[in-house]
Amino acid sequence: MFCPEASAQGKSESADIILKSALKKANREGKSVFVMFHASWCGWCHKMDEAMNDTSCNTFFDDNYIIVHLVVKERGEKSKLNTPGAEKYLKGNKGDKSGLPYWLILDKSGKVLANAHAQTDKESNLGCPATDEEVDYFVGKLKQTSSLTDDELDIIAIRFRKNNF
Repeated sequence: MFCPEASAQGKSESADIILKSALKKANREGKSVFVMFHASWCGWCHKMDEAMNDTSCNTFFDDNYIIVHLVVKERGEKSKLNTPGAEKYLKGNKGDKSGLPYWLILDKSGKVLANAHAQTDKESNLGCPATDEEVDYFVGKLKQTSSLTDDELDIIAIRFRKNNF
């Protein structure tokens, strides 16, 4: 799975380059692209990474998605961690007024299949799912954008519900 800390340390690639590379790999491997906008100070971003990297379900994400992290909203000395062009891409996908993390799922051609806007409110951000309603929405989006089985989706749901404690 992608490690955002390693990317941030040696990062100089733009969001465009990162996304083009991810889309190329997605085409080659027959996967979708899971784009997560995050920041080092964001506790919910860390919870999202922990859940996606949890041994109970990380293989399910790796087998179905090319996962990329774009760093945004860093300030002061940490602003050098921001992925060049990521804020513009976030704004272009209506995530600039949302909290973090904010995620998108893209098909192999780059078309947005799903985003972190809650189904009932196009302005709210699901971010890192934790409540039953949030997890159900998230799992529904995963089902639409992957070949995950119902059993695998159930395991993911169980893990993400742990974020609510």
